[in-house]
Amino acid sequence: MSAHAAPKISVRGLEKSFDGKQVLNGLDLDIAEGESLVVIGGSGTGKSVLVKCILGLLRPEAGSIRIDGAETVGIGWAARQRLMRRIGMLFQGGALFDSLKVWENVAFGLIEGRGVERNAAQEVALSKLAAVGLGREVGELYPAELSGGMQKRVALARAIAAEPEIIFFDEPTTGLDPIMADVINDLILKCVRDLGATAVSITHDMVSTKKIADRIAMLHQGRIIWQGRKEEIDRSGNPFVDQFVHGRAEGPIAMEVRAL
Repeated sequence: MSAHAAPKISVRGLEKSFDGKQVLNGLDLDIAEGESLVVIGGSGTGKSVLVKCILGLLRPEAGSIRIDGAETVGIGWAARQRLMRRIGMLFQGGALFDSLKVWENVAFGLIEGRGVERNAAQEVALSKLAAVGLGREVGELYPAELSGGMQKRVALARAIAAEPEIIFFDEPTTGLDPIMADVINDLILKCVRDLGATAVSITHDMVSTKKIADRIAMLHQGRIIWQGRKEEIDRSGNPFVDQFVHGRAEGPIAMEVRAL
């Protein structure tokens, strides 16, 4: 992000707790327009909570979330609906509807959220399936008939169906073998670049992180403790980042282990 460019997403002083446990603790983060930011961190560090706050699925106790300079915390239902039309989401488990055909899954937001006529929505869905390497015949199948990798491709096609300005990716390669994970990473790169979208991914997969990120931010104890270009992460000079990136049991990040 240049010194004069306003961020696409700006988070300031974000706080969120559950049952007295502070998950986000004054978090600050800027995401530039058109960049791919990957937020890393261990399980339970608040990565998903951060995304849910930005999406408006959770309301923070304090802080500001601005998109294109406009405050989004506390906006009304109609304004939130307008905002969500600009956003795509790939959920960790795919979150496909078992009872709908593949093309109907991809077109769901167009039909139900935008009122696009079914035939027109189907053609859009089939074109997006083609963009992720799936043929028209796949559109007539049901999710249960697909492999895990194909389901993830369908979920990606759905995320880009409305050509959003911002796309969130929640653990996009979880549960995939290394080869299929790399295929998904390549597809994410291609789709984001083709759309010119701003991408925000959360993951603990460092191979995926280094493939899809322009910039990386590490979340620990409710705050961003390091951020930088992906080329800089191996020489971050931050012991928390170093331990996480190299997967070391020993280090400043203490894992809770209960004796049997």
